Amino acid sequence: MSDSWNEFKGRWKKTSNILPVINEGRRRALKTSVLPVIGLLLPSVNKDSVTEINRKNYDSSHKHPISPPGSISVEHFSDRCTACHLCVSSCPTQVLMPSLIDYGFAGLLQPKMNYSASYCNFDCVICSQVCPTGAILPLDSNIKKQVQIGKAQFVKEDCIVVTKKKDCGACSEHCPTKAVKMVPYEQHLVIPDVNDEICVGCGACEHACPVQPWKAIYVNSNPVHLIAKKPKSEKIEPSFDGKQDFPF
Repeated sequence: MSDSWNEFKGRWKKTSNILPVINEGRRRALKTSVLPVIGLLLPSVNKDSVTEINRKNYDSSHKHPISPPGSISVEHFSDRCTACHLCVSSCPTQVLMPSLIDYGFAGLLQPKMNYSASYCNFDCVICSQVCPTGAILPLDSNIKKQVQIGKAQFVKEDCIVVTKKKDCGACSEHCPTKAVKMVPYEQHLVIPDVNDEICVGCGACEHACPVQPWKAIYVNSNPVHLIAKKPKSEKIEPSFDGKQDFPF
């Protein structure tokens, strides 16, 4: 684990001791006024629809929110976020969106990562710089590239390489850490293989996956953020033979 990561964790501990849980008044107001109305408006879910969703391997990532990099954990984020939406409006890829009750009734409208809409830019740290409450702590880009907010889950049976016997590889092409790589499958086909140790949960693979309505690869939330291993850099040897003349 790098010194910079330890420094970031140290700053988090100091911040956690200084910053109070600032949205208790908001929580009480929601419970007494807004939430009863929302309860009446929410659609009912019958057992048949739940069974259908489970039968088709509906991904659990949509049931558990993924909090942005720098927020340390879902609990830390939800306790301090006031749903001001500065992070939402500042996000260049628009992957952050207001949630409904993903964080619980008291977390109404707190932002979450929405990989159906977009993905988290590997180099971007803007949300960590604009948060006024400490719900998202400042990150530099080097640290952010190892913050693991979730892990990719691949459902082989839903992949179009299996279902349609067609080439794809969109998830691997968009993965910034190469946690998703293509390996031999059948005949000339290749299929994704996930190394979750170097996955940061950015959602690029999920967003790029063409399978609808249930993605064949999606990100499961890390309730407490982890640090991913650095991907191994492979040295590319030049293929030029010194005995040959230059072709120009």
